[in-house]
Amino acid sequence: MPEPFAQLPFDEVPERPRAAHPYFASEAREVDVETAALGRVRTHVRVWGEGPPLLCVHGFMTTSYSFRYLFEALGDRFTMFAPDLVGCGRTDKPDRPYAPDAVAAYLVALVDALGLRGAPVIGNSLGGYLSMRAALMDAGAFSRLVNLHSPGLPTRRMRALRGALDLLPGWKRAVSAIVARSPERWVHRNVHYWDETLKSREEHRAYGLPLHTEEGRRAFLRMLDETLDVRAMATFEADLRARGRFPIPLQLVYARRDPMVPPVVGERMSALLPDAELVWLDEASHFAHVDATARFAEVALPFLLAGAR
Repeated sequence: MPEPFAQLPFDEVPERPRAAHPYFASEAREVDVETAALGRVRTHVRVWGEGPPLLCVHGFMTTSYSFRYLFEALGDRFTMFAPDLVGCGRTDKPDRPYAPDAVAAYLVALVDALGLRGAPVIGNSLGGYLSMRAALMDAGAFSRLVNLHSPGLPTRRMRALRGALDLLPGWKRAVSAIVARSPERWVHRNVHYWDETLKSREEHRAYGLPLHTEEGRRAFLRMLDETLDVRAMATFEADLRARGRFPIPLQLVYARRDPMVPPVVGERMSALLPDAELVWLDEASHFAHVDATARFAEVALPFLLAGAR
């Protein structure tokens, strides 16, 4: 096995993933979701499995495709609903502000549009952060939440990045131009796994699809600039500290090493919310549902089943 997080050269990435998955055999649905901030958003959702419902919310720069291996791992216990979030994948990309509360409100409206109110949810990375905000906004939206290695708390690196961006008013145009040259190469460089041999051109295309269009790149940059704004995270952290507990059962699952979201975020989140269950995974990234699927499912399943309806 190669060294952890050691990327293959882009030209050596295989066409097909080395591990089979049922993503493209899953049912594709389209549902309209309307909120005051984002308007009407035609949302692409993949559905797989049988049993009580389970919502799966992907992270930044990915899509519902990121749950491809978890479909098989949990699909015999749950009917899994995996949307492409607003601005991502095959979902609409409105040219409106993507403030975190706006996207969280969209997530609550999506739950209602799908008839999933009160179901458990797995939120990965940005999806975990948004699911936490959605639960604070509407405690009845979910029964319980597995937060898989999300950001949400400001770090020194994020504050430095915010400061740098504020000093570069043309950064969005520059980044958009770089991404437009080869969205698949951008994805390859910026998605990181413990085991990088899991990557494929298929994955590059799935995540790069929206980045081939101007509206897709605009939405991507809005999420980077607005949804992941460190100032909003500081307010979120203060809110959690003031509350001292989360409104629904919460499981925090973090990898001990990750180049994207520092594991210390998990420690800090646990300190803010001592009632939450904290689980550490070795030899995994913050995409543990991809590169440590069986171990992630083993820790998440008992927690999820306790809240299944």
